[in-house]
Amino acid sequence: MTQDRHSLAIAARGLTLGYRSPAGDAVAVLNDFDLDVARGEFLTIIGPSGCGKSTFLRAVADLLQPLKGQLGVLDGSPAEARQRRDVSFVFQDATLLPWRTALQNVMLPDDVGRRAPRQDAPPAMELLELMGLRGLENRYPAQLSGGQRQRVAIARALLSRPRILLMDEPFGALDEITRDRLNDELLRLWRKTETTILFVTHSIMEAAYLGQRVMVLAANPGRIHALHDLRGLKATETGLRREDPQLIAEMADLRRELERC
Repeated sequence: MTQDRHSLAIAARGLTLGYRSPAGDAVAVLNDFDLDVARGEFLTIIGPSGCGKSTFLRAVADLLQPLKGQLGVLDGSPAEARQRRDVSFVFQDATLLPWRTALQNVMLPDDVGRRAPRQDAPPAMELLELMGLRGLENRYPAQLSGGQRQRVAIARALLSRPRILLMDEPFGALDEITRDRLNDELLRLWRKTETTILFVTHSIMEAAYLGQRVMVLAANPGRIHALHDLRGLKATETGLRREDPQLIAEMADLRRELERC
């Protein structure tokens, strides 16, 4: 059922994403799909390499123009959302500047953009505290663990108080224990801020544990293969534990879906 457009963070209609060859031919990566993402939703995205997971995030961030169809972001175009600083991106690599402290790295978007912080934006120090980094604000990236550096990157992404947070395998390079802890931190942050999150991962466990819905993409051609709705299972304030039998069953279903892609 199509939702009222004002309740949507993202609306795709007949959307085809890809690139153009040197000869000018359109090469589709993700083909002709429709998708609604509600405001405040946590959507995780899984699928084989080359299916268009990162491509979709890049289009939402206005880093890639659609080959065909329509893509609406917060009642407007991706470009309008970007100009309002309503969309932030977190990559797998924290990409911190080594000569700036944790606090200075969080403040980087405002420093580079040479513009005043948004009136409703939380101070950089408050964001570091929110990410559990109080007392580490004056450390340089080389003095932080991988998990701590990624927390700084998330805090930096939140500086403009984005309404949509795009995360492209942000914890993929971390060990399992650190990854689990950051997943819990991210869920706590999402419940507090009600930010819309699109989260790309190769981990079935991570996708099922984090997402209210899980979008499974198939490759060759890239397309939406399935959408798993887990909202009914996660209706409680704390969601599901990783060892919950219902979550484990959902993971098994997602694995079968991926095997059919």
